[in-house]
Amino acid sequence: MMLELDFRSKVPIYVQVVEQIKHLVAAGVLKPGDQLPTVRQMAADLRVNFNTIARAYRLLDEAGVISTQQGRGTYLLEPFPPAQAKGLRNAALRGLTSSFLADAARLGFTPQEVLKVAQTMVERWKEEGSPPGDESN
Repeated sequence: MMLELDFRSKVPIYVQVVEQIKHLVAAGVLKPGDQLPTVRQMAADLRVNFNTIARAYRLLDEAGVISTQQGRGTYLLEPFPPAQAKGLRNAALRGLTSSFLADAARLGFTPQEVLKVAQTMVERWKEEGSPPGDESN
């Protein structure tokens, strides 16, 4: 499982981990019964502090997304009801968009500049049937 963390984001790393795992579950990439890496393994893979991943796993456990069984591992629970899955997907999209807009603002772009480029790329996505993979498009 590959998560992409933004260490420059104002969103704490543990929150990024929680949101990305929830998104992977909502999108069906991760399925009920799948085992997550141990806290130590994920921390090593992501090159973050053990406590950061432990906190993310604790929040996921409290939210009913995972179950940690002492000595056996951490497993994903049954999927969310469709309405909750849709809510998670929408929350993930809002989070991605907020992060993108914050980065654009930090680089000095105006809302109008961002909107123009975003509209062009979305139109291209609609025409081609897949999202643009090259940032310079």
